[in-house]
Amino acid sequence: MQDVGTLQTTTPAISPLAGEPIKRADAERLAGVLKAFADPARLRLLSLIQAAPEGEASVSDLTAPLGLSQPTVSHHLRILTEAGLIEREKRGVWAYYRLVPSAIAAIADLLTPPRKRATKKTR
Repeated sequence: MQDVGTLQTTTPAISPLAGEPIKRADAERLAGVLKAFADPARLRLLSLIQAAPEGEASVSDLTAPLGLSQPTVSHHLRILTEAGLIEREKRGVWAYYRLVPSAIAAIADLLTPPRKRATKKTR
C-alpha cells in the first residue's frame, strides 16, 4: 500500500515500564501516539477499519457507523494517520485507510512490563 501524506511518529525503543528512565523526547513521542488512541471515536475508527472487508475503509464507509459528520471523521483519521497508527492510500477521488499492525504492536509491547512480555512470548 502506498503511504500518502503521513507523518510517521516513531515510538521510543525503551518502554516507560522497563525499569530505566525514558528520555524526554521519547516520552513526548509516545504521549503523542497515546493521545491519538485516547479518544472514543478514534478507538471505534480503529476497530471499524480492522473489521472492514479487506481490512480497509474509506471515510464514506465510516461516517454512518460512527454517527459523525464527514469532516469530523476525516479529522480523526488525519490524527491517527499522523500518529502512524493507520496509513492512507489515495485511489482516484477516494482515500482508503488501513491499520499499521507493526505500529499497534510496538505500542502494545512498550506498555507491557518486561516480565509479562517474557511470559507472553513463551506461551
